[in-house]
Formats: sequence, structure tokens, C-alpha cells
Amino acid sequence: MQNTIVQKKTMWNSNMLAGLCLAFIALLYFFSTTAPGSLLNNPKLQIFKTMFISIILEAMPFILIGVIISAVLQVFVSDQTIQRMIPKNPFLGIITASILGIIFPICECGMVPAIRKLIEKGMPLYVATTFILVGPILNPIVFWSTFVAFRSHPEITYSRMGLAFVVALIVGLIVYKFVNPDQLKVKESAEPKPVKKTLKTVHNHAADHHHSHDHDHHQPRTNKMVEMMGHTVMEFFDMGKFLLFGALLVGLLQTFVSRDNLVALGHGQGSANLLMMGLGFILSLCSTSDAFVAQSFLTTFSKGSLVAFMVFGPMLNLKGLLMMSAVFKKRFIVLLSVLVIIFVYGGTLLLEGFILK
Repeated sequence: MQNTIVQKKTMWNSNMLAGLCLAFIALLYFFSTTAPGSLLNNPKLQIFKTMFISIILEAMPFILIGVIISAVLQVFVSDQTIQRMIPKNPFLGIITASILGIIFPICECGMVPAIRKLIEKGMPLYVATTFILVGPILNPIVFWSTFVAFRSHPEITYSRMGLAFVVALIVGLIVYKFVNPDQLKVKESAEPKPVKKTLKTVHNHAADHHHSHDHDHHQPRTNKMVEMMGHTVMEFFDMGKFLLFGALLVGLLQTFVSRDNLVALGHGQGSANLLMMGLGFILSLCSTSDAFVAQSFLTTFSKGSLVAFMVFGPMLNLKGLLMMSAVFKKRFIVLLSVLVIIFVYGGTLLLEGFILK
């Protein structure tokens, strides 16, 4: 009973958050239709509106790809298939997760809905964690965009890919060794009450099963497509409300926090790396385009700090963190965040000491 009350409260809070975000979008539209020169056409407001809408437009296609993949996994892929794909050896399982990132180049926005379904289908938590961290970076599209942005400094490209793989490997092994695999949030839908079985109930259940089997025999593909579309719509709105709220926060930060002031803070040997990690978290850029933003800082910051920006941002950013909060328990998100911060920061310091001199 108490669990049902908590679930209803969570659903109400989520719906209220979605409603507030939709109301905010309506206000932005109203602001854009006012006469020039009015208070509503304040330059900062225009910057915020541009940033907010651009983040939504950039991330929405990837979320759609992610929820479609999630729906396909739900309807067409069995639990046994997923379990057979993942090696029992944890090290080989993590390597497999890295290869999945190469085969399925999904942005971090689409990774969360897809990974929830993979875990429900039997993918181990440590493999899923590795996939979340390395998938948005270790794929051909990101490699090519980084190589183009830093064609005169190829060591930055290889350092980005190498550090992402090493961090994901270490974090995945830590999750395998020390973390309870049950880290998914309980779904909001209440579980059905158990039915007391009688002979008549069993007979009716068998008849219903036979009828359902005959119906599936006649129209299996149509039913599966309808089920897939329903799952896609449900998952899209579930993830979309967190994207809206994340885009709202990112837009506010990018509008009212001056980049020049941030740059002025990052001239120390280690502080530049932390600063660029924080900038990657705040900007929440897509991993396919963040290399060109990093390239604009090439004359301002060290190479190690640029690698920190391009590795930490896709692994952990504001909008992604909010989306993960819909899937994973809070303690696991906090632990994952701490591990990523430590190993990305330490890794970039080592790179600056031995490779990116």
C-alpha cells in the first residue's frame, strides 16, 4: 500500500514537472511574438530562448532513436538473446559493451532509454554502465568529428578515445565488484494483485491462452508493431520531460554565467581540467559536436583540459544526469558521478604528464 502511494506521488511530481516545462515553452512562444523594443525582447532573454530551443532540437532526434531501440528490444528481442550476447567474464563483457558503442553510435541522449530496457532484458549492470559511459564517445562518428576538429593535433583525438575506454573499463569493473546489481528504479505502474487459482480459473486461463495463441498466429506482426509504437510513445514522454527540464537549466546557466569569467578561473595547472569538466557538464553538448567547441579553446587551455572537456561532458552532463534519475536509484547515480569525476580528472593529469606535453 505504501509503495503504491509513493508511486502515485512520483507520477504526480513527474506530470507536474512536464506541465511546468510545457507552460514555459508557451511563454517563450509568447515572448517571441511581442513588439520589438519591449521588455520581453531583452537580449539575454533572446539568448536563453535560442539556447533552450537549440538544445531541444539537438537532443530530441537522439532520444527518439533511443526510445525506438528500446521499443524494438522490448517487443522483438528476447531476454535469452540479450543474455547470450554478453560474455560471463566481466572483462570480456566490458569489452563487448565498448564494441556495442562502435556498432550502435547512439548519442548520450538516446543511451538512457535504450539501456534501461537492456538491463530489464538481462544485461548486467556493470556492462550497461560501461555502455552508458563509453558508447557516446567510442564510435566512428565522434572519432571522425574529433579528428577533423584537431587534425593538426591527432594526439588529442587518440587521447580522448583512449581515456574514455580506460575510465569506462575501471568504473565497470568497480561496479561489477562492489555494487549491488539491483539499481533500477521501480516502475510507476502498480503490480497486479495475485489471483487465487481454482480449477475453473485454470481452465479459463488455458482457454484464453489458446485463443491468444490463435490470434497471434493470424496477426502477430500487426500486434507487435502496435505494441512497439505504444512503448515508443510512453518512453518518449517519460524521457522527454527530463530533457525539457535539463534544457531549461542549461539555457539559464549558459545565458547568465559568462564564459569569459569561467575562462579567467582556469589558468592553474590542475584547475583548468576541473574547469573544463565543469563546462562540459553545464553545456551538455552532443558528443558528435563538442570537439568543435573544444577546438575554440585550443589557444586558451591545455590539451589535457580539452580532453577532460570532451570525455567528461558526454559521460556526465546536466541533461543526461536528469534523464538517468528517471532510471537509476540516487545512490548509484551519486557513486557513478564521483567515480567518473575522479578517474577523468586523474587520467587527464597523467596524459598531460606523459603524452600531451
